[in-house]
Amino acid sequence: MKVAILYGGKSGEHEVSLRSAASVVRHLDASHKIQLIGVAKDGAWYLQPDSVLQTCLEGDQPLELRADGPTVLAVPGRGLRVYGARGSADLRLDVVFPVLHGTFGEDGTVQGLLECAELPYVGADVAGSAIAMDKELAKSLWLQAGLPVVPSITVRRADADDIGGLAARVEAAFGWPAFVKPARCGSSVGASKISGPSDLQGAVRSALLYDTKAVIEPFVQAREIECAVLGNDEPRAFPPGEIVPSHEFYDYDAKYIDPDGAALVIPAALDEATAARVMDVAVAAYRAASLSGMARVDFFVDKKDGTVRLNEANSIPGFTSISMYPMLCEAGGLPYAALLDELMELAVGKKRDRDELRFSR
Repeated sequence: MKVAILYGGKSGEHEVSLRSAASVVRHLDASHKIQLIGVAKDGAWYLQPDSVLQTCLEGDQPLELRADGPTVLAVPGRGLRVYGARGSADLRLDVVFPVLHGTFGEDGTVQGLLECAELPYVGADVAGSAIAMDKELAKSLWLQAGLPVVPSITVRRADADDIGGLAARVEAAFGWPAFVKPARCGSSVGASKISGPSDLQGAVRSALLYDTKAVIEPFVQAREIECAVLGNDEPRAFPPGEIVPSHEFYDYDAKYIDPDGAALVIPAALDEATAARVMDVAVAAYRAASLSGMARVDFFVDKKDGTVRLNEANSIPGFTSISMYPMLCEAGGLPYAALLDELMELAVGKKRDRDELRFSR
């Protein structure tokens, strides 16, 4: 296939994307023709020279992103078009693989752009991406579906003016300690663990730097369990793994910077019934959130009574060398390169199904 890797982005997870995309490039089967498109921090798309691809294939560093070459624009109904000093030309592609984490990449915005351009793309569609990105919305749908979730309180900017009232709500709902995080960010960007009311205002202000709403959740003495789900109409779950962080919690540094920030236990040491419960709930959550392509569904398993609770879903999970999603799939019998091939086939199949729909009478 002729595949465009879309990486970088405007979000606080830009650097994570450079690592994930490099790993994807190195694991794609050599039969595919790769075209790199870097999304700069200002949102502009740039076609990358062949030298960037070659350097990536020969090394082990994050992908470089050069912003001095031809720009790329999505043209409604016409795919992607390259604009350079010598004029413009269509970019012929079979599939786009967005390796964009967080805002403007994982939240449905890029997916909508690719829909308008009528291009097949890997991962969830507009609705699924937006739902999974919004922790408040996802939990609401999961509760409606009868699934177990970690309770939470949603905070908007107007609520932040009454910290005393907000603290009282937290104490009445679940008490301290608690976590505060942006409602629509990933990779623990803007997330804080707080021990009591005195920490609340700073944590809320920090979270609201990254989103217009935040969620507050209880601290649960629990094991952090993650489950990989793959598929469109018939999704399947892989045996779950466990994150054992060496930091106070599984923060940004533990996920991407510190190689000893967490131990990944694959498969997780769960009894057969609990592992089956996690996998069943992961697929149910995937369906309830209208996800397709792929997602990593995260859980807390209570250390005291073994209760399984949904935490969140990630529609474009990390693909770095220490990321759980591809490792879970590989441990479940699907090697990295085969996983990437299946994801692209799912994308093409989803586009084919959509093309069969009627959009006018």
